[in-house]
Amino acid sequence: MPPSQHASVRVAGVDTVASTVLAVQTRGAGFVDLTADVARFVAQCGAGDGMLTLFVRHTSASLTIQENADPSVRDDLLTALDRLAPETVAWTHDTEGPDDMPAHVKTMLTATSLQVPVIDGRLMLGTWQAVYLIEHRARPHRREVVLQFLGARA
Repeated sequence: MPPSQHASVRVAGVDTVASTVLAVQTRGAGFVDLTADVARFVAQCGAGDGMLTLFVRHTSASLTIQENADPSVRDDLLTALDRLAPETVAWTHDTEGPDDMPAHVKTMLTATSLQVPVIDGRLMLGTWQAVYLIEHRARPHRREVVLQFLGARA
């Protein structure tokens, strides 16, 4: 179908703003799949059609939507980020350890917020997509992700 044609257009008013803070315990550098927790929040707030915003409240962790089928994709992404912001550089900011400044750079290269459309109470993620928090520090951390749904109730 050409990009100028739409299969259908849905119109919904905004009557709901629902928010929560999701506490995420990481095990150190790597990806944490948030998809089930995010979908549970959307269901709990009675979402119909709208938009879900996610925001991580940290400067050394980030958010992404990535492939959920093959874990080697996430391994390769971590390798790429390590190459872009290695610990072996003589960073000026090093008071919290050699992984701190690279973590800030990795966060700057990725995202601190995401938006996911919600239709009929479902996250409109693709078949192979999942929502992840990326921990950029070597040691475990407790991270907070703000979730906010804006839209119509089901």
